[in-house]
Amino acid sequence: MRWLPLFLAGMVAASLSEAVTLTENFSSNPLADGWQIFGDTNLFQWDSLNQDLQVTWDSSQPNSYFYHPLGTILSRDDDFELSFDLTLLDETNGTTPGQPYTFEIAVGFLNLVSATRTNFYRGSGVNAAYGPVNLVEFNFFPAFSTYEATIDQVVVGTNNSKWLYNENNLLDLPLGDLFHIDMSYLGGSETLTTTLTNGGVQYGATQIIQVPAGFDFRVGVVSVTSYSDQHSDGSILAHGILDNLVVPVPPPPVQNLTGSWSNGVFQAQFLSRGNWFYTLERTGDFQSWTGILSTTSSNSTYLVMQDTSPTPGKAFYRVCASRP
Repeated sequence: MRWLPLFLAGMVAASLSEAVTLTENFSSNPLADGWQIFGDTNLFQWDSLNQDLQVTWDSSQPNSYFYHPLGTILSRDDDFELSFDLTLLDETNGTTPGQPYTFEIAVGFLNLVSATRTNFYRGSGVNAAYGPVNLVEFNFFPAFSTYEATIDQVVVGTNNSKWLYNENNLLDLPLGDLFHIDMSYLGGSETLTTTLTNGGVQYGATQIIQVPAGFDFRVGVVSVTSYSDQHSDGSILAHGILDNLVVPVPPPPVQNLTGSWSNGVFQAQFLSRGNWFYTLERTGDFQSWTGILSTTSSNSTYLVMQDTSPTPGKAFYRVCASRP
């Protein structure tokens, strides 16, 4: 859910800008530019000299995310992309006693509310008690025993009842090699496509996931992710370098927001996006809010939401946008 700008007596207090592409080359401290860390802060270190992000994937630690909010909520209907450079420096499987199998390194999209719950465990798979939800991510599983290394992409829906994934790219990521990863999701065709290049040449097969009818997800941040290996049979300790991350996303759900009075009626007008649910709310003290009007936008159009019975005195208004 996303709370949007306030109005006082019909005067706009703030407005949202047009959509922008998140671009991060780590030339300056990312923590001063909207990036945040949840979990073990020691797993993510900005290298000011080489201008990149030094990452440790340590599954013995709690779920940890180096993340940036997107300013919107992505679902199966949206178009969005993610690209980044990745170099693995070392990796070791079976670092947790009793969990000898492989475990993943991950970069992608997640829902921070879901991913910070105490019962969210990536390694549990489809599991009613511990299974993760709301993921669109790139994974790499190093080789172990007789199992080959696997470059993977996965989509996990809102209820964990089914996972969508590819495991047809049975290739290693050689240590020290620089790889460029491109992920592209098209809402029109409901497909996720992932390609890797090494030295400008495609590396391995193009991976495609077709999202079936009735399957949906909600993601709101991009994240470099080190998952806990609890409720898993595998574990990992790996180090790598991440750089040149680019995330084009759709515009925010409310754009060009204005407020005005007309014949004693307050109205908020804004450019909406399709498949969003909007509510105009009012307060006089910021202690409690009253819902005035709700509607669902079926396409990108200007919406006008009115308070036809405003209370006497001052009033503050806000528009709440959420995905149905």
